Amino acid sequence: MTTRPFVHVDGVTKRFGAAVALDSCGLDVAEGETLVLLGPSGCGKTTLLRIIAGLETPDQGTITVDGELLSSANRAVRPERRRIGMVFQDAALFGHMSVAANVGYGLSRADVRAGRVAEALAMVDLSHLAHRRPHELSGGQAQRVALARALAPRPRILLFDEPFTGLDTTLRLRVRAEIVDLLQRVGVTSIFVTHDQEEAFVLGDRIAVMRDGQIRQVGTPAALYARPVDPWVAEFVGEANLLPATSAAGSAATVLGPVPVETSLFGHSRVLVRPEHIRVSPGGDAMVTSVDFYGHDCSYAVRAGGCVVRVRAAGAPEVHVGDQVSLAYHGPRTTGYAAAAPGDAPRVDSPAMRLVTARS
Repeated sequence: MTTRPFVHVDGVTKRFGAAVALDSCGLDVAEGETLVLLGPSGCGKTTLLRIIAGLETPDQGTITVDGELLSSANRAVRPERRRIGMVFQDAALFGHMSVAANVGYGLSRADVRAGRVAEALAMVDLSHLAHRRPHELSGGQAQRVALARALAPRPRILLFDEPFTGLDTTLRLRVRAEIVDLLQRVGVTSIFVTHDQEEAFVLGDRIAVMRDGQIRQVGTPAALYARPVDPWVAEFVGEANLLPATSAAGSAATVLGPVPVETSLFGHSRVLVRPEHIRVSPGGDAMVTSVDFYGHDCSYAVRAGGCVVRVRAAGAPEVHVGDQVSLAYHGPRTTGYAAAAPGDAPRVDSPAMRLVTARS
């Protein structure tokens, strides 16, 4: 028996003049799931979030939540009647109101009397700040107040539009971890928007990767990283070497030697190799062209067989710029893609590789 999706997006299209913001998008979200819309700026992810919230109306397609039709070309349930909470990039608190008044804004008197404000503040561990004003809060506290305000009406969905963008790195990591923990405890269905791959992997039970108004792939973080549907997704969800290869019978010949592949490719192809699946050994025909040390690990750029290959290894660097080295693949079966055009020699064309080539 198939379980009905809690949130069902079907064929949603949205245009702003001649620009197509969303192009026949379809998406399902399970009850209690956290799904992340991941994509570059301008790909349509915030537009889709706003259509779910009721702040925009689709030109075509429908939005259904828990079996209720909320949006279509001919129907738009008002945002305040959708039981959907939203947390924006800016906490958007009212400066003249206390924390408690901000959280209670929009609640009915009956809900306030029922203790919804106190309940929501307790969820985000801010009960002791109920009487403060927004200017007396840290950035992380302000964002947690915004979350409490979204939780207070007991929404059936929470929507987050890049809520950590305005926080510094250390605070961002801490607040993000707190919100992940809270969502797991509360069990509310949540949809996040972000352009940050690392953030998407931390937040999402599943991720929907978007580009140019379309959803390119939906899957768990592990599945997206291991089996991206195309080279663009491969590069967007993590650092990627797309190595020229000649493929046959589950194996691909590359500058690293044979690489096992899942796809049934023959002839010219490109093979996805993640940097952490390559080992570097002293001595060989390849040459190290750059070394970056990050403390917990390091990254090498190595020129091998006409390609610049990015390698990542734990710990401090063991080889240095100018060293002659050999490379070998040590990883699981990976994904291959057809060459760009029949007979064309494939090339390494990720943004990271182009940057390394320019530097070296």
